[in-house]
Amino acid sequence: MTSELLHRALTDDPALRPLPTRARRLLEELQAPPRLAAHLRAVHDVACQLADWLQRHCPGLELDREAVAFGAAVHDIGKVLYPSELSGPGSAHEEAGYELLLAHGVESELARFARTHAAWTADDVGTEDLVVSLADKVWKGKRVAELENLVTASLATAGGQQPWEVFLALDDILDRIAADADSRLAFQAGYPVAV
Repeated sequence: MTSELLHRALTDDPALRPLPTRARRLLEELQAPPRLAAHLRAVHDVACQLADWLQRHCPGLELDREAVAFGAAVHDIGKVLYPSELSGPGSAHEEAGYELLLAHGVESELARFARTHAAWTADDVGTEDLVVSLADKVWKGKRVAELENLVTASLATAGGQQPWEVFLALDDILDRIAADADSRLAFQAGYPVAV
Protein backbone atom coordinates (compact mmCIF):
# COMPACT_ATOMS: atom_id res chain seq x y z
CA MET A 1 0.00 0.00 0.00
CA THR A 2 1.34 3.41 -1.02
CA SER A 3 1.88 5.83 1.84
CA GLU A 4 -0.16 9.02 1.80
CA LEU A 5 2.98 11.15 1.51
CA LEU A 6 4.31 9.12 -1.42
CA HIS A 7 0.94 9.36 -3.13
CA ARG A 8 0.92 13.13 -2.65
CA ALA A 9 4.48 13.48 -3.97
CA LEU A 10 3.41 11.56 -7.07
CA THR A 11 0.19 13.49 -7.65
CA ASP A 12 0.31 16.95 -6.01
CA ASP A 13 1.31 20.08 -7.92
CA PRO A 14 -0.52 19.81 -11.21
CA ALA A 15 2.04 22.21 -12.71
CA LEU A 16 4.49 19.29 -12.78
CA ARG A 17 3.78 16.61 -15.36
CA PRO A 18 2.85 13.19 -14.03
CA LEU A 19 5.50 10.50 -14.22
CA PRO A 20 5.18 7.76 -16.82
CA THR A 21 2.87 5.06 -15.44
CA ARG A 22 5.60 2.43 -15.38
CA ALA A 23 7.92 4.68 -13.35
CA ARG A 24 5.15 5.64 -10.92
CA ARG A 25 4.26 1.99 -10.34
CA LEU A 26 7.90 1.12 -9.66
CA LEU A 27 8.16 3.89 -7.08
CA GLU A 28 4.95 2.70 -5.41
CA GLU A 29 6.06 -0.93 -5.44
CA LEU A 30 9.42 0.00 -3.91
CA GLN A 31 7.77 2.33 -1.37
CA ALA A 32 10.13 5.09 -2.43
CA PRO A 33 10.80 7.91 0.00
CA PRO A 34 8.41 10.80 -0.70
CA ARG A 35 11.33 13.22 -1.20
CA LEU A 36 12.71 10.94 -3.93
CA ALA A 37 9.35 10.86 -5.72
CA ALA A 38 9.12 14.65 -5.55
CA HIS A 39 12.65 15.00 -6.90
CA LEU A 40 11.96 12.61 -9.76
CA ARG A 41 8.79 14.54 -10.68
CA ALA A 42 10.70 17.81 -10.79
CA VAL A 43 13.53 16.42 -12.93
CA HIS A 44 11.08 14.58 -15.19
CA ASP A 45 9.13 17.79 -15.78
CA VAL A 46 12.29 19.69 -16.71
CA ALA A 47 13.45 16.85 -19.00
CA CYS A 48 10.10 17.00 -20.78
CA GLN A 49 10.42 20.79 -21.14
CA LEU A 50 13.85 20.28 -22.69
CA ALA A 51 12.53 17.56 -25.01
CA ASP A 52 9.69 19.86 -26.11
CA TRP A 53 12.20 22.63 -26.81
CA LEU A 54 14.48 20.27 -28.73
CA GLN A 55 11.59 19.13 -30.90
CA ARG A 56 10.83 22.74 -31.85
CA HIS A 57 14.39 24.06 -32.22
CA CYS A 58 16.30 21.00 -33.46
CA PRO A 59 13.93 19.30 -35.91
CA GLY A 60 16.76 17.22 -37.41
CA LEU A 61 17.58 15.68 -34.05
CA GLU A 62 16.44 12.12 -33.52
CA LEU A 63 15.48 12.05 -29.86
CA ASP A 64 13.71 9.21 -28.08
CA ARG A 65 11.37 11.36 -25.99
CA GLU A 66 9.88 8.37 -24.18
CA ALA A 67 13.35 7.22 -23.12
CA VAL A 68 14.15 10.74 -21.88
CA ALA A 69 10.89 10.90 -19.90
CA PHE A 70 11.34 7.46 -18.36
CA GLY A 71 15.04 8.00 -17.72
CA ALA A 72 14.40 11.27 -15.89
CA ALA A 73 11.60 9.62 -13.91
CA VAL A 74 13.87 6.85 -12.58
CA HIS A 75 17.42 8.22 -12.75
CA ASP A 76 17.84 8.30 -8.95
CA ILE A 77 15.78 5.20 -8.10
CA GLY A 78 18.83 3.63 -6.48
CA LYS A 79 18.34 6.09 -3.62
CA VAL A 80 15.58 3.74 -2.45
CA LEU A 81 18.51 1.54 -1.36
CA TYR A 82 20.75 4.44 -0.34
CA PRO A 83 18.38 6.97 1.27
CA SER A 84 21.27 8.84 2.91
CA GLU A 85 22.13 10.05 -0.61
CA LEU A 86 18.81 11.92 -0.71
CA SER A 87 20.20 14.50 1.70
CA GLY A 88 23.94 14.04 1.28
CA PRO A 89 26.56 13.21 -1.30
CA GLY A 90 27.15 9.79 -2.74
CA SER A 91 27.17 7.78 -5.92
CA ALA A 92 26.37 4.27 -4.68
CA HIS A 93 22.80 4.77 -5.90
CA GLU A 94 23.89 4.92 -9.54
CA GLU A 95 24.94 1.30 -10.14
CA ALA A 96 22.46 0.12 -7.51
CA GLY A 97 19.65 1.87 -9.38
CA TYR A 98 20.66 0.28 -12.65
CA GLU A 99 20.67 -3.19 -11.06
CA LEU A 100 17.38 -2.50 -9.27
CA LEU A 101 15.69 -1.50 -12.51
CA LEU A 102 16.99 -4.59 -14.30
CA ALA A 103 15.74 -6.77 -11.43
CA HIS A 104 12.28 -5.23 -11.91
CA GLY A 105 12.18 -6.05 -15.61
CA VAL A 106 13.28 -2.70 -17.02
CA GLU A 107 15.25 -3.07 -20.23
CA SER A 108 18.94 -2.14 -20.01
CA GLU A 109 18.51 0.64 -22.60
CA LEU A 110 16.11 2.35 -20.18
CA ALA A 111 17.79 1.30 -16.93
CA ARG A 112 21.03 2.91 -18.12
CA PHE A 113 19.90 6.37 -17.04
CA ALA A 114 20.45 5.38 -13.42
CA ARG A 115 24.15 5.05 -14.29
CA THR A 116 24.61 7.74 -16.92
CA HIS A 117 22.92 10.71 -15.26
CA ALA A 118 26.15 11.55 -13.44
CA ALA A 119 28.63 10.11 -15.96
CA TRP A 120 27.97 12.29 -18.98
CA THR A 121 31.53 11.94 -20.35
CA ALA A 122 31.36 8.14 -20.67
CA ASP A 123 31.76 6.71 -24.18
CA ASP A 124 28.28 5.15 -24.31
CA VAL A 125 26.40 8.33 -23.41
CA GLY A 126 24.02 9.61 -26.08
CA THR A 127 21.91 12.71 -26.49
CA GLU A 128 19.05 11.26 -24.41
CA ASP A 129 21.47 10.66 -21.53
CA LEU A 130 22.79 14.20 -21.82
CA VAL A 131 19.26 15.63 -21.71
CA VAL A 132 18.48 13.69 -18.53
CA SER A 133 21.79 14.80 -16.99
CA LEU A 134 21.09 18.40 -17.94
CA ALA A 135 17.57 18.22 -16.46
CA ASP A 136 19.04 16.78 -13.25
CA LYS A 137 21.17 19.91 -12.88
CA VAL A 138 19.05 22.78 -14.19
CA TRP A 139 15.88 21.75 -12.29
CA LYS A 140 17.48 23.39 -9.24
CA GLY A 141 19.03 26.26 -11.18
CA LYS A 142 22.51 24.73 -11.39
CA ARG A 143 24.46 25.32 -14.58
CA VAL A 144 27.38 23.02 -15.46
CA ALA A 145 29.54 24.35 -18.29
CA GLU A 146 31.13 20.99 -19.17
CA LEU A 147 27.74 19.32 -19.51
CA GLU A 148 26.23 22.22 -21.46
CA ASN A 149 29.20 22.15 -23.85
CA LEU A 150 28.63 18.43 -24.49
CA VAL A 151 24.93 19.04 -25.15
CA THR A 152 25.79 21.96 -27.45
CA ALA A 153 28.25 19.87 -29.44
CA SER A 154 25.75 17.01 -29.77
CA LEU A 155 22.98 19.32 -30.95
CA ALA A 156 25.22 21.24 -33.34
CA THR A 157 26.39 18.01 -34.96
CA ALA A 158 22.85 16.64 -35.25
CA GLY A 159 21.41 19.87 -36.64
CA GLY A 160 24.29 21.01 -38.81
CA GLN A 161 24.48 24.31 -36.93
CA GLN A 162 27.34 26.31 -35.54
CA PRO A 163 27.97 25.51 -31.86
CA TRP A 164 27.70 29.18 -30.86
CA GLU A 165 24.20 29.38 -32.41
CA VAL A 166 23.11 26.29 -30.54
CA PHE A 167 24.62 27.52 -27.30
CA LEU A 168 22.83 30.88 -27.45
CA ALA A 169 19.47 29.17 -27.91
CA LEU A 170 20.21 26.53 -25.27
CA ASP A 171 21.41 29.16 -22.81
CA ASP A 172 18.12 31.01 -23.22
CA ILE A 173 15.94 27.97 -22.46
CA LEU A 174 18.16 26.93 -19.54
CA ASP A 175 17.89 30.44 -18.05
CA ARG A 176 14.09 30.27 -18.34
CA ILE A 177 13.94 26.83 -16.72
CA ALA A 178 16.38 27.83 -13.96
CA ALA A 179 14.21 30.86 -13.16
CA ASP A 180 11.54 28.47 -11.79
CA ALA A 181 14.00 26.50 -9.65
CA ASP A 182 12.74 27.91 -6.35
CA SER A 183 9.23 26.51 -6.86
CA ARG A 184 10.62 23.07 -7.74
CA LEU A 185 12.99 23.13 -4.77
CA ALA A 186 10.10 24.11 -2.47
CA PHE A 187 7.99 21.26 -3.87
CA GLN A 188 10.76 18.75 -3.17
CA ALA A 189 11.49 20.18 0.29
CA GLY A 190 7.84 19.72 1.21
CA TYR A 191 8.35 15.96 1.44
CA PRO A 192 10.39 14.04 3.99
CA VAL A 193 13.40 11.90 3.15
CA ALA A 194 11.79 9.01 5.04
CA VAL A 195 8.31 8.17 6.25
